[in-house]
Amino acid sequence: MEISRTRALRGPNLWSRNTAVEAVVLCTPAECNIAQLAGFEDRLRARFPSIGTLLPQGADKPVSLADVLELATLSLQAQAGCPVTFSRTHATLETGTFQVVVEYTEEAVGKQALEQAEALIQAALNDTPFDAAPVIAALRELDEDERIGPSTGSIVDAAVARGIPFRRMTAGSMVQLGWGSKARRIQAAEVDQTSAVAESIAQDKDLTKRLLHAAGVPVPLGRPVTDVDDAWAVAQEVGLPVVVKPQDGNQGKGVTVNITTRAQLEAAYATSQQYGDDVMVERFLPGHDFRLLVVGGQLVAAARREPPQVLGDGEHTIRELVDIVNLDPRRGTGHGTALTKIRLDDIAIARIAGEGLTPESVPAQGQRVVLRNNANLSTGGSATDVTDDVHPEVAARAIEAAQTIGLHICGVDVICESVLHPLEEQNGGIVEVNAAPGLRMHLAPSYGKPRNVGVPMVDLLFNGSDDGRIPLVAVTGTNGKTTTARLIGQLFTSQGLRVGMTSTDGVYVNGRQIDSGDCSGPKSARNVLGHPEVDAAVMECARGGILREGLGFDRCQVAVVTNVGEGDHLGLNFITTVDELMVLKRVIVQNVAPNGYGVLNAIDPHVSAMAPFCTGKVIFFGADRHHPVMATHRAQGNRVVYVDGDSIVAAEGSWRESVPLRDIPVTRNGTIGFQVDNAMAAIGAAWGAGLPWDTIKRGLAGFVNDSDNAPGRFNVMDYKGATIIADYGHNPDAIRALTKAVEGMPGNKRSVVISGAGDRRDQDITEQTQILGHAFDDVVLYQDACQRGREDGEVIALLRKGLEGASRTSYVTDIHGEFIAIDHALARLQPGDLCLVLVDQVEEALAHLQKRIAEV
Repeated sequence: MEISRTRALRGPNLWSRNTAVEAVVLCTPAECNIAQLAGFEDRLRARFPSIGTLLPQGADKPVSLADVLELATLSLQAQAGCPVTFSRTHATLETGTFQVVVEYTEEAVGKQALEQAEALIQAALNDTPFDAAPVIAALRELDEDERIGPSTGSIVDAAVARGIPFRRMTAGSMVQLGWGSKARRIQAAEVDQTSAVAESIAQDKDLTKRLLHAAGVPVPLGRPVTDVDDAWAVAQEVGLPVVVKPQDGNQGKGVTVNITTRAQLEAAYATSQQYGDDVMVERFLPGHDFRLLVVGGQLVAAARREPPQVLGDGEHTIRELVDIVNLDPRRGTGHGTALTKIRLDDIAIARIAGEGLTPESVPAQGQRVVLRNNANLSTGGSATDVTDDVHPEVAARAIEAAQTIGLHICGVDVICESVLHPLEEQNGGIVEVNAAPGLRMHLAPSYGKPRNVGVPMVDLLFNGSDDGRIPLVAVTGTNGKTTTARLIGQLFTSQGLRVGMTSTDGVYVNGRQIDSGDCSGPKSARNVLGHPEVDAAVMECARGGILREGLGFDRCQVAVVTNVGEGDHLGLNFITTVDELMVLKRVIVQNVAPNGYGVLNAIDPHVSAMAPFCTGKVIFFGADRHHPVMATHRAQGNRVVYVDGDSIVAAEGSWRESVPLRDIPVTRNGTIGFQVDNAMAAIGAAWGAGLPWDTIKRGLAGFVNDSDNAPGRFNVMDYKGATIIADYGHNPDAIRALTKAVEGMPGNKRSVVISGAGDRRDQDITEQTQILGHAFDDVVLYQDACQRGREDGEVIALLRKGLEGASRTSYVTDIHGEFIAIDHALARLQPGDLCLVLVDQVEEALAHLQKRIAEV
């Protein structure tokens, strides 16, 4: 068994909506049926007993090693605690070649599980050792390291529950919620509207305390100190016991409380200096440690925190008791679990030494042994929810503290006997305020009611029912995608929206090109959705990007499928038939929002067949309103777009709206059929997106199909009285449509300049010139700049083969170099002639043509 290729599908894809790892697996004939591998299954189960059933009950097919790889990859992740359920093994047309697809929740975990599943199979084949337990433990640890922590995760979960899309921006806790101009960003429990100034104030404990004191919020007395002697002097001033802590610390690091002697203070001072140069000493407030969480000027949760501790049983040592407590599955090594493991480190040993104990001491039954003076969860503490007990005056002081510092999300640390009474009545006070507070104690308290604190945080970022989404239109098909995408973008622009567009021509934001080349994949889509100046997005979704990585978004408001026809790029990446291409193209239709629309070509049977898979409603378009699909859809009261005489008509039930073809320049008064189709698709998309009809008409009238608006898409030029048409058509369907379009245009002698893409099938390359040979007098062949795996001259030979027996072509030549071929064709033109130039290097070829025209 050999894995020849592995991909991470990071968005909705050919197989499912789940993120997944996809592997191409090659198996020998014997490996295609494990029944032929003597003892294999027994050896496999001996190494990994939890692998489960290798074949679903009732399935009647041999089990290959690819099937085993699928199940092992899924089972290893499941055993590691990953919530994964989807997997599939698909046999390709190539004998012994399979596509294995397994869901993952964290990409690194999915890839490592696949690698370990392969190692497991090799061990079973070769009868060598494989220990599943450490493999699963390593996967579990990797998953904890990779996944979003509980604090950030609670906010993301609350956003997802409201339908707000999210994107993780770093390996850490930086997350974007929403798209484009509606996007907001969080980092852990901190929002983008909180200023760096407020965060800096919160880190400076002395400044924080002075500001709170000035605002009338009760705080303990104390100040920063310069050395140990100064620290002891402050302790004498404010009165023992005192607290020593770093001035800019966090998570309780370096904090020592309840100090009553000079020796304790000296040790505490040294500890604090390990976490910061500046040290503070302040009055120790007796009572319990409470954390109050303030979000957007409201108290949303409160918890009483207890320091890490163990309870004696008269049998076990303190060290053993710590180990027993740490067996709790809620306790982990970092912040990814509800609780953190207790550490029996130097600080803990020094703490228990004050009570005359060592790690090997055996506490009596019921004896409480506190291992730290601070109660932070990050040091192993626990929490009890007390939200419902907080007195209004205590809540008011916490809110004042957050507002005084300027924090939108604030963890307020309070020391007092009880939150049932005002702080002033019990000599309590606020000892710290924290930016980006940990939320674990509220989400999963050790005792009491969990609080879904992510919800008010999302409400702080997004008002009311706002889901953070901008209008998103996805466009796919065999031909017409780019022109349709550009036309839709023009319609949104006419509404005053700043449009982000991806296409095979590049990425454009608000009319400015920010990237060039083929940008029809998911990476470009994500870049547009992360751009702050984008109010609406139009995404061209080509087959390659969907196969390579899936979609760059979770769902779209409108999905447009222009056509499938005879297909394109067939024979690549295991897409060998038009039906398989149709299944791939309909991925965008399967991911339409429930209140969105699929805009589908009713005349193309492969496109109209996608309608049942649309998760929203369907708008059919087609020139023939009497086509059975169109007529039935309209009779059912649904939306259709069609041609009636000299107008494009949008109809729903008895309602109609017409747009004269003369007012849509791209169609040249309706004479260019494929542009009429593109216009109907764009109208359907704008209608589905809710644009006003005045805007739609204005946008259509303003779109001119020149080399600026739609480079390489039927750009018409004049050269010495001859007509030149430049187009990027590169498959039989496109050539057929272009030929039909130019038939309606005047032209004495007709010539064409053409190459062929080397990654197409032989028959597709040959068929292009078979079509052209019946419509053009001169055919100038040139070799593509990139042969895409073909030998020199191979594509030219296929193009010449297609011209054998041509009914019209009388002149054929082949020239090395696109620009030289163009110049050759131009030199043969006379006034009144017509020349179709099928460009390869779109921008360069158009610039070359414009230069030649300017020289006239």
